[in-house]
Amino acid sequence: MKIEELIKNKNIKLTTARAKLLEILKEAQRPLCYEDIKKDISMDKATFYRNISKFEEEGILSAFESNDKKRYFELKLNPHAHFVCVMCNIVECIKNVDIALPGYEINNVIINGKCPSCLASV
Repeated sequence: MKIEELIKNKNIKLTTARAKLLEILKEAQRPLCYEDIKKDISMDKATFYRNISKFEEEGILSAFESNDKKRYFELKLNPHAHFVCVMCNIVECIKNVDIALPGYEINNVIINGKCPSCLASV
């Protein structure tokens, strides 16, 4: 999906910086926090969060806070669960978990535990 299509029907002006931010999130294999993104984009922290907030309001991005107290962001394409390691704080997408609650709309599921690397080092 093209970035232009994501914001086509939204009341958002597509700037070069916004396009770059969305492209980074689109190409990512997992949710990213500000620290993951800042090295790849020329945008101060306040502008970053202002744009993130606008994208969340318009339903383009979803976000959650992890054990490490950082907010992680991803494009809101397919609802899925996330695994967060309680030891190393790695965040991974879990695509094959089917969680359904009749009568509810689920936006996000966070599963906490220990990743294979941390289990191996215990």
